[in-house]
Amino acid sequence: MDNLSLTPAPAVLLATADEMLLDDLLRLAAAAEVVPRVENDLLGLRRNWQSAALVVVGQDLVAPLARTQPVRRTGVLLAGVEPRDDDLYRRALSIGAEGVFLLPGEEGELGDKLADTLDGGVRSAVTLAFVGGCGGGGATTLASAVAVTGSRRGLRTMLIDGDPLGGGIDLALGSETGIGTRWPGLLNAAGRVSAAALRSALPLIDGLAVLSWDRGDVTALPPEAMRSVLGAAQRSSDLVVVDLPRRADPAAEEAFVRATATMLVVPRDVRSCAAAARLVPPLREVAGDLRVVAREPGLSGLSAVDVAEYLSLPLAAKLGFERDLAVLMDKGRFDPRPRGPLGRAASELLDLFGLYGLMAA
Repeated sequence: MDNLSLTPAPAVLLATADEMLLDDLLRLAAAAEVVPRVENDLLGLRRNWQSAALVVVGQDLVAPLARTQPVRRTGVLLAGVEPRDDDLYRRALSIGAEGVFLLPGEEGELGDKLADTLDGGVRSAVTLAFVGGCGGGGATTLASAVAVTGSRRGLRTMLIDGDPLGGGIDLALGSETGIGTRWPGLLNAAGRVSAAALRSALPLIDGLAVLSWDRGDVTALPPEAMRSVLGAAQRSSDLVVVDLPRRADPAAEEAFVRATATMLVVPRDVRSCAAAARLVPPLREVAGDLRVVAREPGLSGLSAVDVAEYLSLPLAAKLGFERDLAVLMDKGRFDPRPRGPLGRAASELLDLFGLYGLMAA
């Protein structure tokens, strides 16, 4: 075989003959720590059209590119400076662009797209938020079980403790001594957080990345930190599980808004249902897909369907009583058995969102 000098495919291709626009794009690329390939004519653009992970086409080259009827592909953006109009969108549609970014107003959004290439592209992580319908509702335990089960299925999973007053989800997992970053080290996070750096900094429990709290005196989580950290988690994961407090605060709202679905965990008794009913209206305002998990024991004889109907929410799963769970957790042993009530509920939720992973459910 001949020794050929191969030029690696560019992660980002910037294509424009407009020098002012190119200056702006190069500045954004530098801020995102991306080294792009630059082409200033149609020939260079077509030559690299299918090799780059992300192609940013300047508005000056859109019309001539469209006339060549390029092969449709993902990861194409249009950048320009003209006022937004219908014709610009038609030109973007003609080349299969996934977005139009007008500078300088949308520099931040375009910069995020450029930086995504450092994280291996944009993942569409399923994000499940869990909140208890009442005190001691079992949301933390179920959230932990879903995360552990997802990780065992081979899914790239991150478990995030969003409740600074909850005692630390790492205690539930028996991993409070694990080495790595906790929330207090991320409270000043704002803007874009590197997905790779976040994952590498967190404690790992059998491959599961966990972001929890230390035993310090921090009692509040800035919403900016939740927004940035959750965004990084979603870019680097297949599954993100967030355990959230019952009280409505700005940081929790950030998570509810960004979650694929929110699970309200409610014991099957009248008092718990009454408490949960007070949470449903404010949760509906921030959670796009709100569902209920009905937990045994049903001391008042309520069925899971009764709970769902009382709260006017879809029933996501039923959670049975696991007799020895509390004792095992007190000993630092959290091991949701696949055939046990907790493991079955966790698997049911993962199946509900198509998260079968690399192993049979």
